[in-house]
Amino acid sequence: MPELHVTIGGRSFPVACQEGEEHFLRAAAAMLDAEAQPIVSQMGRLPEAKMLLMAGLMLADKTAAVEDEIRSLKARIADLESRPDARVEVPIIPPQVTETLAEIAAQAEALAQRVEEARGTA
Repeated sequence: MPELHVTIGGRSFPVACQEGEEHFLRAAAAMLDAEAQPIVSQMGRLPEAKMLLMAGLMLADKTAAVEDEIRSLKARIADLESRPDARVEVPIIPPQVTETLAEIAAQAEALAQRVEEARGTA
């Protein structure tokens, strides 16, 4: 079982972990240290237990806020998923428009053909 030394609030602590979990331990210790640093700089030297308790409480507060936000977002997702499928209305093109476009296309083709014929005779 690997043993690491992590630094929290300027103090080093030996901590054991399972093989392969060293990265997670370092990440957790870094989070705890990020909370402990401001506490130590504001209050000065504290007993280890108090420093770790304060930093842990700060992390717990952040975790609670994140969990509240997750609950809120899950409720919003559930609400959106429970709504009936939204329909997209696609307007139907009136037959007159289709006929007019076909006439324009035929006239354009006839004009193109006349231009080609004029080129061929020139």
